[in-house]
Amino acid sequence: MTIRLTNTKTRRKEVFEPINRDRVQIYVCGPTVYDRAHIGNARPVVVFDTLFRLMRHVYGADSVVYARNFTDVDDKINARAAETGRPIRDITDETIRWYHEDMDALGALRPTHEPRATEYIGAMITMIEGLIESGHAYAAAGHVLFRVRSYQDYGALSGRSVDDMIAGARVEVAPYKEDPMDFVLWKPSDEGVPGWDSPWGYGRPGWHIECSAMSYELLGESFDIHGGGLDLQFPHHENEIAQSCCAHPHGSFARVWMHNEMLQVEGKKMSKSLGNFFTVRDLLEQGYPGEVIRMVYLGTHYGKPMDWTHEKAVQAEGTLRKIALFLNEDMLTKPMVDWRYARPTDDVVEALSNDLNTSLALTYIHKYLKERNELALVGSLTLLGLNPEIIREKFLSFSFGIADNGFAKKTSLSSWGSSEVNLQRIEELGIRLDTLRLSAMETKDFSKVDAMKTALLAAGVEVRMSKAGVELMPGPGFDASKLEALD
Repeated sequence: MTIRLTNTKTRRKEVFEPINRDRVQIYVCGPTVYDRAHIGNARPVVVFDTLFRLMRHVYGADSVVYARNFTDVDDKINARAAETGRPIRDITDETIRWYHEDMDALGALRPTHEPRATEYIGAMITMIEGLIESGHAYAAAGHVLFRVRSYQDYGALSGRSVDDMIAGARVEVAPYKEDPMDFVLWKPSDEGVPGWDSPWGYGRPGWHIECSAMSYELLGESFDIHGGGLDLQFPHHENEIAQSCCAHPHGSFARVWMHNEMLQVEGKKMSKSLGNFFTVRDLLEQGYPGEVIRMVYLGTHYGKPMDWTHEKAVQAEGTLRKIALFLNEDMLTKPMVDWRYARPTDDVVEALSNDLNTSLALTYIHKYLKERNELALVGSLTLLGLNPEIIREKFLSFSFGIADNGFAKKTSLSSWGSSEVNLQRIEELGIRLDTLRLSAMETKDFSKVDAMKTALLAAGVEVRMSKAGVELMPGPGFDASKLEALD
C-alpha cells in the first residue's frame, strides 16, 4: 500500500517512505496542561490518531512509535497556580487526567509515549550546552538564546526570510539579544516560580527546546513525521528545526511535516467573547457523544479549515444511529456475521493512504451501510476509530434534543412523553411480539410479526430484535395514542 502525505516543508504531496519500516516514528506537539482542552485542541488529536491507526494497519501495530508530549512547565501554568493557590503538580496532574478522559471519549488511542517536559530538563540542558559550544547559542543576563542567523535554512518551513519576519512582526528586542529574531532556550526563574539548577543559574527552559529534546531522546536525531496544528508552524516548529538540526547536524530531524488547519464554530472564529468557545468536556456534557464529535471532525480533510456546526453533529448522529440499528438486526433480517473476520476495505485504506482523505472514507461507510455489507462496515469503522460495539450499544438509545443555546442536549428516551403507564404498555407489547416471533420461527410465517413491527414503528416505538429476544423503546416520535391500533 502506497501512502501519500502532504509535506508542509516541500509543499507537495509525496510518497511516504519510512526511514525504517520496522520502526515508523511520529511526533506530535501536545497540550500545555493548565486547563481543559477546547474543541480546536481536539482536532489534531483526531487527525494524528487516524494517521497512527493507518500506519499501524499498513506497517503493523508493533512497528509504529507515536510520541505526543505534555508541556507541564509554562507561564500559563504558573499563573494558574498563583491564581488558585494550588501546587503546580496538582494542576498539571489533574489537567492530564482530564485530557485523557476527553480524548478517550473521542476514541483516540493513547500514544506510545507521552513525555512530560519536566521529566526531560536534563536532556534540554545538555542540548543547550552543545548549541553554545558549537556557536549556535549564547548566554546573556541569565538567559540562553539561539542565534537564528547561524542556521542558514531558518524560515524554510514557513516560507519566510529572517529579514521579512523582522519587518512584518512585532519582535521583542531585549537588551541582551544579539539579534531581534534570536529566541530563548533558557530563562531565569524568580522565587516562587519553578526552576532547575543549570550552568546559567536557576531557571527553566524556553518553550521550543522542550520538543527538540524530547523527540531526540525518544525517536533519535532523524524520524519520519512531525505533526501539529497550523498555528504551531511559526515560530514553534521553525525554531524546533533550527535548534535540532544545529544540535545534531548529521540528522534530518523530521523528514515529513504535517499541519492541520484551524477550526471555527458555526462559521466564526472560536472566541469566549463571542460565546462560541467550547471545550471537549462542554460538548460531552451538552450531550454530544464522542463518536459524533469524531465523525464531524473526520468529515473535513485535515488540510482544510473546519467548521463545527450543530447541523453536522445531527447528521453524524443520524448516520451512527442507522449503523446501530443495522448492526442490531437479528438473523430474521440478515445472516449472522462474525466480527472477528472484519477488516477495513481496500477502498477505505486507499482513501486514508491518499493524504488522510477521511471524508472519502466516510463516503464508503455510507455505501457499505446502504449495501448492508456488515463486515466491510465494521472493519472500516474500526480503522476510523469508531468502535462498532460502542455504536451499537450507545446509539440505539440515544437521541438529540435542542438546548436553549442551539447545541445538543442528551435526552433519555423515557422522557419523550412516555409515562409509566405507556412504558408498561410497551413492555407488554414486547412480550407479545416475542411470542409471535418464536411461533413464526417454527411455522416460517412472519406475516403477524411484520404487521406488529409496522404498527409499532408507526407509533414511534423502536423495535430491537436479537437472539436474546425483543426490546421495545419509545423513540423521539413516540405517540402513545397510536398504540391503540395494537389492541
